[in-house]
Amino acid sequence: MAKGYWVARVDVRDADRYKDYVSTAKPAFEKYGANFLARGGPYHVLEGQARGRNVIIEFPSVQAALDCYNSKEYQAARAIRITVADAEMLIVEGV
Repeated sequence: MAKGYWVARVDVRDADRYKDYVSTAKPAFEKYGANFLARGGPYHVLEGQARGRNVIIEFPSVQAALDCYNSKEYQAARAIRITVADAEMLIVEGV
């Protein structure tokens, strides 16, 4: 079974409230086996428009990645995130 990956590009508008998003999302990530491969940090723009924060999260499967996103736990965190950050997120299947 192929692993699933969340890829998120984020511009945080309110760093203090973003911490609330992170703590609220934590139970969903734990429940669905999330493994953070990249979580912010330095980056190099090669092409296109960059955002300030880039995150890659590995899940045991695409279904686990989808289930995490759609879970009530993550949706509670998402409700916070959309008020304090602009983001693009997608799920990609691993090889």
